[in-house]
Amino acid sequence: MSSAESEHETDCSIVLSEVYLYLDLECSEDRRHLIQKHLEECTDCVREFGIETEVKALVGRCCGDERAPSELRERLRRKLGQLDAS
Repeated sequence: MSSAESEHETDCSIVLSEVYLYLDLECSEDRRHLIQKHLEECTDCVREFGIETEVKALVGRCCGDERAPSELRERLRRKLGQLDAS
């Protein structure tokens, strides 16, 4: 655990693993507040979150209002989670 992680209530890896749920408004209100609070305090996660936000914005511009099927979104989340763990 880095010194930045030990300074926060919530572990950075947990926040980053849930960033897509946060971005898609697919987590509980309590979870959103917890992630938001962490992002306000952690510059490392904000930097990583900024990259995620840019990717999401790019996909949004390219795909318009199309929404991927929930099964595909879940498979992508699992794959991305596996990449983070590597």
